[in-house]
Amino acid sequence: MKPIPSSKHILLIEDDIELAELMSAYFTHNHFTVSIVQNGLEAVDAIRRLNPDLVILDVMLPGQSGLDVCRQVRESYPGIILMQTALDDDIDQIMGLEAGADDYIVKQVHPRLLLSRIQSIFRRTERQSSTTACLGQNQLIECGPLTISLTDRGVSINAVQLDLTTAEFDLLILLASSPGKVVNRDDIIQQLRGYEYDGLDRSVDRRVSRLRKKLAIHYTGSELIKTIRGQGYQLCF
Repeated sequence: MKPIPSSKHILLIEDDIELAELMSAYFTHNHFTVSIVQNGLEAVDAIRRLNPDLVILDVMLPGQSGLDVCRQVRESYPGIILMQTALDDDIDQIMGLEAGADDYIVKQVHPRLLLSRIQSIFRRTERQSSTTACLGQNQLIECGPLTISLTDRGVSINAVQLDLTTAEFDLLILLASSPGKVVNRDDIIQQLRGYEYDGLDRSVDRRVSRLRKKLAIHYTGSELIKTIRGQGYQLCF
C-alpha cells in the first residue's frame, strides 16, 4: 500500500486517553502527525486553530458532545470529519452525518482497518485535487440552475452560494459528471468511501437527503436529485 506523506495531520478528539495514545502511536508509526484533544470544550478551538487534514471525533465527550462540536465547526472547517460511533448505533451514525460529518467509523475498530479507511480517503481527495488542477483555473460545471466551481469547490444555485460539506460537494460532483444518467449506489460508495457496497450501508441515502434539502432551499422547481428505485440516483434539471 502506498504510504501517505507525513505532512498529513490528524486531530484525534477522544476522552479515553489510553485509547487516544494507542491510536496516536499507531498513526505516528504510519507517517502521520497527530494531535490529541480530550474534551468537547477545547475541540472547537483546536480544529479552527490547527486546521488539520482530518478530524476523528468521538460522539461522547465531556464538556459538549461531538455532535455539537461538528455543528459548530462545519461551516468554517473545510477538512474531513470522521465521527466515532458506538457499535451498530444507527442513531449516532444518522445524527453524525446530519451534523455535517463526512463519514463515520465504529469506535475501537481495528487500527489497520481504520488506517486503510483514512488512507483511502486521502488518496481519493488527492486524486480529485489533481483532476481539478488539470481542468484549469476557471473550470465550471453548469447543470441547469447549478454552477459548480472545481477550482474553489464552490456551488451556487440560482446565483445563491451554497454551504456544502466536503462529502456533499464530492457527491454532487459525482452526479454532475453524468447529468441525466443514473449513478448506482455501488459506484457512489466505491468513489466516495473506497469500498464496495454491502447492501446495508445507508450513509449514501442520508448524504443525498441532506444535499437535497440544501438544494431545495433556493430552488422551487422539480427535485434535482431523483431516486431511481433499485438503481441509484440521477441529477435532473
